[in-house]
Amino acid sequence: MRSQSISARPRAAAPAADVSKGPGKQSAKALAAGQELFVRHARRDGRSVAVMRAIDYGDSCVVEAEVYPVGVATDEPARPGPYTFADAREATAFVTEAVEALMYLGCDVQAA
Repeated sequence: MRSQSISARPRAAAPAADVSKGPGKQSAKALAAGQELFVRHARRDGRSVAVMRAIDYGDSCVVEAEVYPVGVATDEPARPGPYTFADAREATAFVTEAVEALMYLGCDVQAA
């Protein structure tokens, strides 16, 4: 497995998605701060497991994640990261490896 270097450059967190619109849907204000490249939504047995969103800011690319842990009594996802990369290629490689791992674990992953 390849290792990915994640930049430790401090960066203000990207605007959160408007969760009232559902996974993968952002408000116009959030999109103005960066260009959303793609969203991947992982489900297992019909239940959301994770949502990963890549946002290009020109000088860097950020991957935001929402994780829905099993057995937790809240519908609010954990939000690890954000993970900052030098460019979209590095961010895409990171998400691709995460998607492959989720699929290996039995998740159905779709573009959102």
